[in-house]
Amino acid sequence: MSAADTPLAPEASTPRLSHVERIINTFTAPSKTFADIKRSSNWLPAWLLIFAFGLAFCYTVGQRVGWDAVFEGNLKMAPASQQARMEQIPAERRDAIMAQQVTITKYMSYAFPVLSLIGFVIIALLLWGTFSFGSGADVTFGQSLAIVIYSALPGIVKSVLAILILMMKVPEEFFIQNPIGTNLGYFLSVNDTPRFLYGVASAVDVFMIWTLVLCSIGFAVVGKVKQGTAYAIVFGWWLAITLVFSGIGAAFAG
Repeated sequence: MSAADTPLAPEASTPRLSHVERIINTFTAPSKTFADIKRSSNWLPAWLLIFAFGLAFCYTVGQRVGWDAVFEGNLKMAPASQQARMEQIPAERRDAIMAQQVTITKYMSYAFPVLSLIGFVIIALLLWGTFSFGSGADVTFGQSLAIVIYSALPGIVKSVLAILILMMKVPEEFFIQNPIGTNLGYFLSVNDTPRFLYGVASAVDVFMIWTLVLCSIGFAVVGKVKQGTAYAIVFGWWLAITLVFSGIGAAFAG
């Protein structure tokens, strides 16, 4: 049996971790954090940290980029038909509509850290069902949600990097969904690249891969399944979701 096929089993004598130790170990010794999730599936401290850095990123965007520019970036990523309709609206009415949309963009951006919790729940449910019924893993839904949220902690590093970059220089084109060059899509033209390809390229992100690796380790440790099985399930769902959403984006891009 190869190392990749061996389940990661936590030591029975592993001491309890504090919330701070859990968060630090997610970056330095993830197996210890996930072993502790078997003791307690409390995910709130990790999510609050993600929430706080998400708000800090939004505040920096508002101060350095401005919500008008954010909306203009979003409009470039909107379907061509929507952009054409906007151009056909009389100037005075268009300005009023754009002002309203800018406000909506601002508040939706600030709400995203909260709404992300819904996304975490959906992902945790998919993975819990797959691991529990597909591979016979010994994992509860609460543990699945904790694994997903702790695995998302690398996102705060991405937020910090984005904040630092914006503090130094605001790029000519800014897309709040893709603020820094940690993925292939960042280096492609939104207007000239097929939307499906742009969506897939944007998903191949350094921090997303980091998150997927952590999530795989988490289910291997908590669910007592083979590492190869954990990686196959986690990366399989990521690929499926990426292809579906990229396909939807391409279908509505015309």
